[in-house]
Amino acid sequence: MKPIFYDAKEAIKDLLKDNMTIAAGGFGLCGIPEKLILAIRDSGVKNLTFVSNNAGVDNFGLGLLLQTKQIKKMISSYVGENSIFEKQFLNGELEVELTPQGTLAEKLRAGGAGIPAFYTRTGFGTVLCENKEIKSFNGKEYVLEESIVTDISIVKGWKADKSGNVIFRYTANNFNEACAKAGKITVVEVEEIVEVGELDPMSIHLPGIYVDRIVVGKDYEKPIEQRTVSDGTIKAKGFNEQKEWMAKRIVKEFKDGYYINLGIGMPTLVANYIPEDMDITLHSENGLLGVGPFPKPGEEDPDLINAGKQTITYKKGATFFDSSESFAMVRGGHIDISVLGGMEVSQYGDLANWMIPGKMVKGPGGAMDLVNGVKKLIVMMEHTTKDGQPKIVNECTYPITGKNVVSMIVTEKGVFTVDPDKGLTLIEISPYSDFDDIKRTTGVPFKISDNLK
Repeated sequence: MKPIFYDAKEAIKDLLKDNMTIAAGGFGLCGIPEKLILAIRDSGVKNLTFVSNNAGVDNFGLGLLLQTKQIKKMISSYVGENSIFEKQFLNGELEVELTPQGTLAEKLRAGGAGIPAFYTRTGFGTVLCENKEIKSFNGKEYVLEESIVTDISIVKGWKADKSGNVIFRYTANNFNEACAKAGKITVVEVEEIVEVGELDPMSIHLPGIYVDRIVVGKDYEKPIEQRTVSDGTIKAKGFNEQKEWMAKRIVKEFKDGYYINLGIGMPTLVANYIPEDMDITLHSENGLLGVGPFPKPGEEDPDLINAGKQTITYKKGATFFDSSESFAMVRGGHIDISVLGGMEVSQYGDLANWMIPGKMVKGPGGAMDLVNGVKKLIVMMEHTTKDGQPKIVNECTYPITGKNVVSMIVTEKGVFTVDPDKGLTLIEISPYSDFDDIKRTTGVPFKISDNLK
């Protein structure tokens, strides 16, 4: 039997001290150990290093510990919409070690598995691999990443039995399973505790061997970060006919049986135009294969979100899993196409889409893993900046997400294929542009396809 507590403060008061490293499960606000976070805040411990995919929002989750300045360092993949996180980082008040999302999940999983380091293609050629060892395998370069083991891990489960076996609910697994395994001491808070033997052994996600203490919570807030519903119409921010054309054009690259990943923002529009009779499985890197449409009003579930933190549904035949498993699918080359947004794309397929130095830091999220792991990368973006400057350029001026990774660019003006050695080829002009317009607004020379449409 594991020690069971009904008060989060009692569960961890003898474990906390200044200068600790703590891993916290959750993705956005989904699946976060909200009771344990409040207990840490109220304890007053300081100079903490937190390992977490992101830091919640300004007024909830780890954002509460940023408010009180109890965190000195974050090891995260995504700053996201947390303005306190971004402000403290840009002002030099908070040390931040930005880590690609899949790499972060694997660092935690490997740490718990006793593997001190591993090589990954993710991050190669970017600023995030500076001063790291690079080694070549089968003609490709890989980055050496050290694994993570933390003093404590705080985790949010759905149900547990008294021996510590845990079940997670839908996409609320995300980073929780990997975080639990990485902790020298792991404290899991759950919504329900049952007797040993009441859980189906085949349904357990986290075996009790990884759990040291259990907190039984109640009255969970479980706020939704991006409440998104559908009434059968498309109400995306900035939606227009040009973006509709872009989304429909991208769908022409899909084939029956494909596994597809759609990035946050504009690429999510693509899902609206996949024909109902096409056998496509949508992958969300926070732990779901088989993403369904947005829920109807009133049917939102805080434990069921996509990588953009939007409420979603799941399709018949869907599967749920943790973040380390999700990125194993990505790195292993099992995702056929990913559609991502872009700030800049170079003529040879370098992509920049995660940071404007000194102004905006969203973090790499899962993009660095995706660009190096999927079979085909399509960038969906506006052709120029708001002030009319080309976004297709000779060399990226912003820090890159991946080098020579883009296969196709789709903008409101047209479609380019990208060859890492030969550069761009214009293969289609949209109904909203013409050749002279594209030539004038594209920052680099390009070839013209013999079959230009």
